[in-house]
Amino acid sequence: MLEPNVITPGYATIQQLEVSNPVVRSEPRRGVQDTSLASIALVVFSTLIAAAAQILLRFGADNLGDGGLTGILTNVSLIGGYTCLGVNTMLVVIALRGGQLSVLYPIMALGYVWVTILAPLYFHEIINPSKMVGLVLIIAGVSFIGAGSRA
Repeated sequence: MLEPNVITPGYATIQQLEVSNPVVRSEPRRGVQDTSLASIALVVFSTLIAAAAQILLRFGADNLGDGGLTGILTNVSLIGGYTCLGVNTMLVVIALRGGQLSVLYPIMALGYVWVTILAPLYFHEIINPSKMVGLVLIIAGVSFIGAGSRA
């Protein structure tokens, strides 16, 4: 058995390996960070943008006409919807810098809540009891995950 600080011909000490090889270096890993309130707010805001995107995409699909490539590329609602999805992605990336993925990503499920609430307003869809239970479960799940991150 080799002692860690004893120099043996042909072998490097642990300290020499740590200095010469950054892969072996035993630096502390990025620790578990608390999720900032700003990151949570940014993700919640991004879910509203994502819901707007879904509403716009549905409007675009309803007004697509023959559905050809030209119709898709010139449909203002589709363009707006995809723009909102791009903005949503950028906001989420910024928010992820300030918190835990396991806390922030589940918050994105709130997008389902917003779309389900908005769909009856714009498309005369009906929220039946099953959908209502689903919304309550989503909101409860997001709340539990948020509370669990503070424990």
